[in-house]
Amino acid sequence: MKRTGRIFIMPGVLAWLLLVAVLNGQAAQELSVKEAVGTAIDAYIYGYPLITFDMARKQQTNVAVPDEEHAPMGQLIKVRKYLDVDNHCCAAPNQDTLYTMAWLDVTEEPYVFGLPDMGNRYAIFPMHDGFSEVIMVAGSGNTGTGPQTYIITGPKWSGPIPDGLTQVKSPTGIVWILGRIYCTGTQEDYTAVNNLQDNIIVLPFSSYGKPYTPPKGIVDPSFDMKTAVRKQVNDMDINTYFDYLALLLKTNPPNAEDAELVARMAKIGLVPGEDFDKEKLGFIDSVLLSTVPKLGLLEMAHYMKKQETTNGWLYFTEGVGNFGTNYVLRGMANLLGPGWNRPHEAVYPIAKEDGDGHKLNGAKHNYTIHFAKGQLPPVEAFWSLTIYDNDLFLVPNTINRYTMSNRDTFITNKDGSIDLYLQAVSPGKDKEDNWLPAPKGPFTLVLRLYGPPKTAPTILDGSWKPPVVKRVE
Repeated sequence: MKRTGRIFIMPGVLAWLLLVAVLNGQAAQELSVKEAVGTAIDAYIYGYPLITFDMARKQQTNVAVPDEEHAPMGQLIKVRKYLDVDNHCCAAPNQDTLYTMAWLDVTEEPYVFGLPDMGNRYAIFPMHDGFSEVIMVAGSGNTGTGPQTYIITGPKWSGPIPDGLTQVKSPTGIVWILGRIYCTGTQEDYTAVNNLQDNIIVLPFSSYGKPYTPPKGIVDPSFDMKTAVRKQVNDMDINTYFDYLALLLKTNPPNAEDAELVARMAKIGLVPGEDFDKEKLGFIDSVLLSTVPKLGLLEMAHYMKKQETTNGWLYFTEGVGNFGTNYVLRGMANLLGPGWNRPHEAVYPIAKEDGDGHKLNGAKHNYTIHFAKGQLPPVEAFWSLTIYDNDLFLVPNTINRYTMSNRDTFITNKDGSIDLYLQAVSPGKDKEDNWLPAPKGPFTLVLRLYGPPKTAPTILDGSWKPPVVKRVE
């Protein structure tokens, strides 16, 4: 497959469809077929984070009352302990923090969000707009861990801000607060973090300073609560997708920097504030038009594949969290999973291959990661290494160990270096303190670095790099 302009030209099928369109005189419009399809692909990628966010919002809020994985709109989702190994509600669950989240609609009214004193405990609460951009981070490394209260306002709101409230202006009606509070995983620490969660407040601005009882949520029984959000979004046909995007753009307007793309999108019937006008793309063969979602997904996947890795690890030290007009990067990030932190808050190297470029597979090989003396991941908060299957879910193992982190005490070599053993069977009793069990099949590694230092050695400037995952022959 080769690429021409903004669309992929697949030998045979797409080229033939374009030829038919031209021969039928259908391209004799304001837009050429090539330009229209190219713009449609760009619009698909542009809208991917917004639709993904809204589908995630629906799946997490489609309940009458809160539980540990859901809560109605405007209420807190409080994950009370690490997710069980067989819980597949969320991809790549960590075993470092307890999530505390809220989905807000600030289209008509602001919301008040307040944090208690977290003491010395690491806690961050990024606030994302509907396009997955980080608009504010409360907590460690930014605003501190003392008590703090915010008023989160939407794009249309104006008015006086009461004393004691810090305004966070959201450019979209959708806001996702995706909080993480550090927890060691002991029952004592679960209790301590749960108490902190119970002292976080979220309520409509009109109820601030008054007694408030959250209302029951409105449940849509027709919404699919089981199928993964990514699959539901990726399976949408183009008309459903653009209808949905047009609806969301009414309360989640584009930024000024999106003006060039917004002007092009108008030519294919996508005008912010209006319904999708299907007639603008009516001159394109329907079979050709139906390929747009697949081509958009291919472009995002291709962008990921062409990214350079470091010692076999893929990670980003700039651009994510605040994506700007890099729509392909933003789309790709949300294809992997929504809710990215900015790099100076956290970096997440991911490895699917060993240092020689071979896929990681615990059924075929054993692996080691070697840290020279003093070269464990440099962080101001904490680090961890977790093994998942290739769908980014935890896999049961005989010792119930899924993560290694700075909480662990490792066996050191005579020179002070440390070797971690990644394999399906025990490396021997004398080495088990350094053993992270791998599944008997393909697997993925995720290294989390929370609070990477701003000065060397740090992953942010490349003065520290994750070591190679080495296959043991």
